[in-house]
Amino acid sequence: MGGINFGRVILGGLVAGLLMNVGEFLLNGVILHSAMVDWGTKHNLPPEPSTSFYVAAIGLTFVLGIITVWVYALIRSRLGAGPKTAIVAALLMWFGIYFYSGVINGIILKIPTNELAIGIVWGVVEYVIAAIAGAWLYKEA
Repeated sequence: MGGINFGRVILGGLVAGLLMNVGEFLLNGVILHSAMVDWGTKHNLPPEPSTSFYVAAIGLTFVLGIITVWVYALIRSRLGAGPKTAIVAALLMWFGIYFYSGVINGIILKIPTNELAIGIVWGVVEYVIAAIAGAWLYKEA
């Protein structure tokens, strides 16, 4: 058993991050877009986020993909290589990022329950797909 192959963590993580970014675009830019614009209008927010928001969100989502594959690399020695371990890594990340912050922010910001539920379910599917793809590219050093 070798050490962590950080080159492959980056490669798999960038692929995972790309899939997460596509998923976030589809969720927020297509599926929930009109609901988000309506909610923002009701709360005196601009109809679209700033360019700096998009740059930060896209960049951080790529970092999130890299961290997801890194978590996969860390736990695969205990759980074994493959999709089951990738799903565990995805669920760890999803719970810490999507579920926890989604519920907390949803309560604080009074996001409608149905929209919050759509986002949370979408997120778990998105993270699992991204983690499996990233893990598929990962090979030990």
